[in-house]
Amino acid sequence: MAQQVDVLIVGAGLTGLLAAKTLVERGVRPMLLEKGRTVGGRMGTRSIDGGLADHGAQFFTVRDPQFRAMIDRWTKEGLVFEWSRGWSDGSLSVSRDGNPRYAIHGGMNSLARYLALGLDARLNVKLAAARQVGNAWEVEDTNGSRQRARALLLTPPIPQSLELLHEGGVTLPEKPRDALTAIDYEPCLTGLFHVEGETALPHPGAIQRPHAPIYWIADNQRKGISPGVRLITMQAGPSYSRQLYDRADDDILKSFRVDLQPFVSQDGRIVSAYLKRWRYSQPLTTYPESCLVIEEPVPLAFAGDAFGSPGVEGAVLSGMAAGGAVATLLGK
Repeated sequence: MAQQVDVLIVGAGLTGLLAAKTLVERGVRPMLLEKGRTVGGRMGTRSIDGGLADHGAQFFTVRDPQFRAMIDRWTKEGLVFEWSRGWSDGSLSVSRDGNPRYAIHGGMNSLARYLALGLDARLNVKLAAARQVGNAWEVEDTNGSRQRARALLLTPPIPQSLELLHEGGVTLPEKPRDALTAIDYEPCLTGLFHVEGETALPHPGAIQRPHAPIYWIADNQRKGISPGVRLITMQAGPSYSRQLYDRADDDILKSFRVDLQPFVSQDGRIVSAYLKRWRYSQPLTTYPESCLVIEEPVPLAFAGDAFGSPGVEGAVLSGMAAGGAVATLLGK
């Protein structure tokens, strides 16, 4: 028998978590359904050989006043810290534009876990379909379990959200359907390396090369989240990621090693290596508003970093906007 809550939120990344917190503040009861083993989505941090490495989002910036207030509060609480105000691009000079780049003590996933405190978040839930049943939404997981709610908020990458609705036989109105199908994403391959020895990355331990095959290399030890173990995060650009995406892990990591080796000291060595594939890493095209809401016949909302502005800030603002919009539709 399906359980019922006020709002079902699919995805417990930053967007889903902020939407849930907004709904709770408005007196609405949400349930988060997350396919992963932990909350956070692309706010991913991996434990390797006793150290920590951020393998999704690496940092974030702040432009919106509302988000600024949140960052100021989290900084005072000891959760957020300023990592840098710019990165070397590989030249002799360090590029600095004056805008703070923020990171999270304990890794980026720590922020997601902090936000999830007190929320009803169900992990390891792999959904198969979402459908309308009378005046409610019903989602079914791959084990046949079902949950029902008065409204549905979808925060996964749009192709995954549309697939859930397709499997449930849901047909969207033409205008929102066309707007959603126009949203596209680029992939990202991330390599994680345990290195013994020093690295030659410029201050503050990271290099960003926008047009290089490996556009990002960062030392998580110098970042301050892995004090006892030197773990290096490398991320490939969109073109290189597409080129390598379907190859075997070992082949991809071998290619990454070629770019890493010049930054490892002569007496250093690579102890272990791991690969993470992000099929929907960053939106290539975005929806102009912070969320998309279909009011009838049963409230349905789409949100995420493909709505409004991309990145961490965009994901947060989208979640808050979607949570507020859904609460209003439910009379709260």
